[in-house]
Amino acid sequence: MAEKDKSDDAETSLPGANVQGWLFLSLVMMGSLVAVTGLRQLFFDPIPSTGTNIAWFIVQLIPLLVPLPGFLRGSLTSTFILCLASLLYFIHGVMLAFDPELSLLGICEVFFAVGLTGTTTMVTRKLREQRGA
Repeated sequence: MAEKDKSDDAETSLPGANVQGWLFLSLVMMGSLVAVTGLRQLFFDPIPSTGTNIAWFIVQLIPLLVPLPGFLRGSLTSTFILCLASLLYFIHGVMLAFDPELSLLGICEVFFAVGLTGTTTMVTRKLREQRGA
């Protein structure tokens, strides 16, 4: 019983100092993905209806926003889910990169998606090392 309580505490404990830098970089990459998505959706390639445009923008952000609370608490599962969600943005960015009008935004989206994948992978690795798993 004591081992189970100990593992529950490890899952919800805040990340250590060696993880904080990677967490910060992950949040920067996530914010950059939100910014690129917002620029594209709201300014460069908007849907004619404003309400539909904003609703579609929110739908596009759901994969990043759902695991965010757990990620900020240092949950391994949420960090891994965020890593997988960043691959959706990578695929979308590659598709945009082949559109002549939106290629620069597509390249930026690919860059930030790969950066988010790499930084969340490092966060996952450091959290596992920290918890001895």
